[in-house]
Amino acid sequence: MVQGLYIASAGPGSGKSLAVLGMVDALHRHAGRLGFFRPLVAGGAVDDDPVVLLLRRLYELGASRSKAGTTTPVALAEARSGQQDELVSRMIGIYNRLSRGCDAVVVDGSDLRSPDAAGEFELNAALASNLGLPVLAVVGGRGVPPARIGESVATALKQFKAARCSVLTVVVNRVEPGTEERVEQALREAAPDVPCYLIPEVAEISTPTVADIAESLQLVPSTGSKEWDRDIRRIRVAGMGADDFLPAVQTGDMVLASGDRTDIILACLASALAPDLPSPGGMILTDGLQPSPHVKRLLERAPFPVFLERGDLYSVAQGAASVRSEIHTGGKRKVAAALGLWSRHIPEADLLKELALPRPSTITPLRFFNDLIERARQRTSHVVLAEGEDVRILRAADILRRRDVCRLTLLGRPEVVSELAATQGIDLDGLAVIDPATSPDRERFAREYCKLRANKGMIMERAREIMLDAAYFGTMMVRLGCADGMVSGAAHTTANTIRPALEFIKGDDPQEVVSSVFFMLFPDRVLVYGDCAVVPDPTARELARIAIASAETAERFGVEPRVAMLSYSTGESGAGTSVDKVREATALVRASRPGLPVEGPIQYDAAVDVRIASTKLPSSTVAGKATVFIFPDLDTGNNTYKAVEHSAGAIAVGPILQGLRKPINDLSRGSSVEDIINTVAITAVQAQR
Repeated sequence: MVQGLYIASAGPGSGKSLAVLGMVDALHRHAGRLGFFRPLVAGGAVDDDPVVLLLRRLYELGASRSKAGTTTPVALAEARSGQQDELVSRMIGIYNRLSRGCDAVVVDGSDLRSPDAAGEFELNAALASNLGLPVLAVVGGRGVPPARIGESVATALKQFKAARCSVLTVVVNRVEPGTEERVEQALREAAPDVPCYLIPEVAEISTPTVADIAESLQLVPSTGSKEWDRDIRRIRVAGMGADDFLPAVQTGDMVLASGDRTDIILACLASALAPDLPSPGGMILTDGLQPSPHVKRLLERAPFPVFLERGDLYSVAQGAASVRSEIHTGGKRKVAAALGLWSRHIPEADLLKELALPRPSTITPLRFFNDLIERARQRTSHVVLAEGEDVRILRAADILRRRDVCRLTLLGRPEVVSELAATQGIDLDGLAVIDPATSPDRERFAREYCKLRANKGMIMERAREIMLDAAYFGTMMVRLGCADGMVSGAAHTTANTIRPALEFIKGDDPQEVVSSVFFMLFPDRVLVYGDCAVVPDPTARELARIAIASAETAERFGVEPRVAMLSYSTGESGAGTSVDKVREATALVRASRPGLPVEGPIQYDAAVDVRIASTKLPSSTVAGKATVFIFPDLDTGNNTYKAVEHSAGAIAVGPILQGLRKPINDLSRGSSVEDIINTVAITAVQAQR
């Protein structure tokens, strides 16, 4: 049983970065303090290694827990001069110092891209052996026949064995689609005793982005869109007139033209701005020539990035065509696609059971969000997003699709959604888009709504009109089983989102209370606040139901519920209408859920501070360590969560509605793309009940 892992390439071009990212993500969720070490980096400044910097940013790994050792050229030179033992000793020293503050460490071997790939492999094997770490070997399968893949795996296993390395598993990456069964057969013959997993070649990973090309060619940004995280599917050189060139342009092309080709520039710009024509992914103006001032002003409105380059047209085209897609550039969509691909093809539980991993002692915001995504993926839910014509929703949907979090349906006019996605470089391949106005379900939904609201005098003509509202249409999709949950509110009020749910998604139990919670994310823990958004002045019975529902929500998302029923008084020290209500609600909770830890009435300081709790309620199992906080009324709850959010730097996630038969959740109108992703993931988890 081990607490570390050495990830090693068995050959150049294996796509090892995908395995590194996947393992770091998995260990970050399942271990406590995670460390990352790259003993050998390609070159340049060791402290600026892009993989180390990416993982520091994605997983909040400080410099003490994420390090690089030396450069591959320096290491190979030392090995050739007879100093390999000294080199290995230095790397072991760095690893040992790093690992003292960690519960698990991922060691990322070099990429075998140097001219001496064989020497580089031997050096990695020596490092893995001397560090005493099992190896996750990555073999590249792109363009390689299945039989050759089997031979490569068998050879790699022999080489690792000769170096006294234990191979934990083999990942064959970038397998040509359609050859999986033959590759699996070859692996059964080549490595019958070692678990082997396949990951297919996927365009979302292998396709370079605008950022990849701009960084590789060191392009000078000129004008147009600042959104560089968009895929470039082809390089298109404008060597002909606009009349012949324009029909060949496709969405996602990087167009290259001399800077004085006004006809090409204007044709691409017009195509991008037309709703039914393709939009290039970017444009590079070459030969050191710039368009005229008037054309430059038009390009300021270009929905694609525009770059200037001094090189000649065809040299720049050759350079652009040779750019590799790199995960370490850190584009959100690329990272999301990589993690989704890893999760779909690697059985995480099987891989991790060999590692002795202590459970995390704290829940950080990042760990909460990563765990949330994984919970959502465990069973596919179908979530409808009511505001499909909002660019934030589209960006979130793109990332959710790439991470394989859930099925999604967008509500909006397909032509508007398509145009917006194309001009913003957003890939919505495979996502359904429904326009309530033209949907064949609108009539059926209107009939259902008319039946449900008949006692309110509803008529079909009005019901048809109401079903044009995306929030009502989406909520009806949920009611009738066309979707498992809905998220709305990025461009509409909370009332607009919640009203349809209150009308026809309420629970069958008339005693149930529709309420809400916020997840309050602090640097070292997650607390749950309820109700801060729905019930203005709950009765004692309603307060008890809110407490029970909030505890169930907390437990569902990995927070152990210890419920504090808040008041201005602790224990038996006070009296008054509000205190009496909280005291009665606490008694109702205890009677209904005898095993649930609950304390009330209790003041906030006694609920969170162990020292104060030891004075005020020394025998309480909740005081000083509460995780679920129930406020006596909406005034208190809403103001408290906002005060804590802004003064204590906590991240507030919510409101998350509870008490409905199916999940409907609200976004704030200031929601970021990350906020939308998290709310959709929460909705997907709620729908798994």
